[in-house]
Amino acid sequence: MRFGDLDTTSRERLREYFEQAIFPVLTPLVVDPSHPFPFISGGSLSLGLNVRNPASGQDRFARIKVPQNRPRLVAIDGLQFVLLEDLIAAHLDLLFPGMEVTDWHAFRVIRSVEIGSPGEESDDLLELIERELRRRRLADAVALEICGSLPPARLERLREELALDERDVYVSGGPLGLSDLMQLASVGIPELIDPPFTPAVPSAFAGAKDGTAPFFAAIGEHDILVHHPYESFDATVVRFIDEAADDPSVLAIKATMYRTSPDSPILEALIDAASRDKQVAVLVELTARFDEANNIEWARRLESAGVHVAYGNPNQKIHAKCCLVVREEVSGVTMYAHVGTGNYNSRTARLYTDLGLFTADPAICADLVQLFNHLTGYAEMNEPRELLVAPISLRGELERRVRREMEHARNGRPAHLTFKMNALEDREFTRLLYQASMAGVKIDLVVRGICRLRPGLPGLSENARVVSVVGRFLEHSRVYRFENGGQPEHFIGSADIMKRNLDERIEALVPIRAPELQQQLDQLLELLLEDERQGWRLHDATWTRDPAADGDGAQATLLALAPFS
Repeated sequence: MRFGDLDTTSRERLREYFEQAIFPVLTPLVVDPSHPFPFISGGSLSLGLNVRNPASGQDRFARIKVPQNRPRLVAIDGLQFVLLEDLIAAHLDLLFPGMEVTDWHAFRVIRSVEIGSPGEESDDLLELIERELRRRRLADAVALEICGSLPPARLERLREELALDERDVYVSGGPLGLSDLMQLASVGIPELIDPPFTPAVPSAFAGAKDGTAPFFAAIGEHDILVHHPYESFDATVVRFIDEAADDPSVLAIKATMYRTSPDSPILEALIDAASRDKQVAVLVELTARFDEANNIEWARRLESAGVHVAYGNPNQKIHAKCCLVVREEVSGVTMYAHVGTGNYNSRTARLYTDLGLFTADPAICADLVQLFNHLTGYAEMNEPRELLVAPISLRGELERRVRREMEHARNGRPAHLTFKMNALEDREFTRLLYQASMAGVKIDLVVRGICRLRPGLPGLSENARVVSVVGRFLEHSRVYRFENGGQPEHFIGSADIMKRNLDERIEALVPIRAPELQQQLDQLLELLLEDERQGWRLHDATWTRDPAADGDGAQATLLALAPFS
């Protein structure tokens, strides 16, 4: 609600709250000859005001930073809230006594978050990233967001001070910084809260009732596919690394880390493994955007514990999700691997849907050995036998398989592409998909975000269907299925169909060959594609969903079906 629409009792109560909890925090900054234009940090919400001296009639620009350590939504009563900036604006008389505030507008400055300057090099990448993080606060402004329409003179002043062009100004009719609306998620309305659930433990890992079945023996017996959050991340991925750290037969553990939680049990386990004289190597991606500080802190802790830490190339991020365990057994040295679609992050594993393959396949593990050696050493990587690795073989192998489907279609054989990804952005690959559709290949795409392909265009994409499932969990897994004339191939992994994933990052897709695991993936893809409840369908350039659709939706069905193994 707007402050001015409240009744007298509510306004008085909020004024008391303002005086006690907000007013002492605020710092009004006026711009005049003795007060230069203030530095405005990136992403912070500000009020821009025109303050007039009634005696002289002189106008001054003033800025108030809306405090980020105060709730953005101020509760009035029950489920009614007023925006913090509206509450501040209603009490400007306390901030500028004796002055007239003729108008005010909310605005935000967006500053560059890029790490590193072109051509900048350093002997120590960790120090370079730390230096860049300190510099980020002072980075160039790239955009100005305004709520409402600013007077031309004031807008020109802001643009001049921030060195922005007209095209860098974005005007919004509603509140800015909508991420603050996450506060509503904790309000606690019972009928709007999803019922809690306990992630399943795959039967392959549950073992006997006393839970004593050997973890590595289960993986050695057959490949195991896990699906989070329906199946427990802690009881599978975390346990895999925990047991490797504790197991005296384990010789080495190697893992990638792109994003993780500040309290990561996985990295704690790797530190514990290093203390037990195991060879532990972790590839830390220092330039994972907005997680740089957390990754730097973990990198230092890992190094202090004796872990071999290597960093990604700033021009080639390590985005692959891989872990390799080397174990000495009676039959000789055996390797066990996990290759997944999501980060080794226990927090997001409860909110994001991701897949992971546990395998002891010698060829896959050998590819991972070569990949880790390539990343930690100074050697070129040969083309892998089983994995599809970017930027080495991923684009070429995916494109080759799409063209193979086109050949199957021309010869009257089953031809069908079913991809699930976060984004389809790459121009060349999109052109290839159009060509596949025109060749008669059926194309089904489950795309959570950006989708460059426009389905249903006559003569171009009539054979293509695009669905985006928006539900309780964020769809994050990547699956690539090729019909291959009736002999399907399936892959899961870290890469979306984006230029940066195909050409500019270290990515890995792993084949899923066991028929029962392929069946699991087929069931997943079918559920998502047929979801009428939470599935949005793309028609040319418009997303639609049937508001009257009933049923449980794909995610609710998957919750009911877990465990899969």
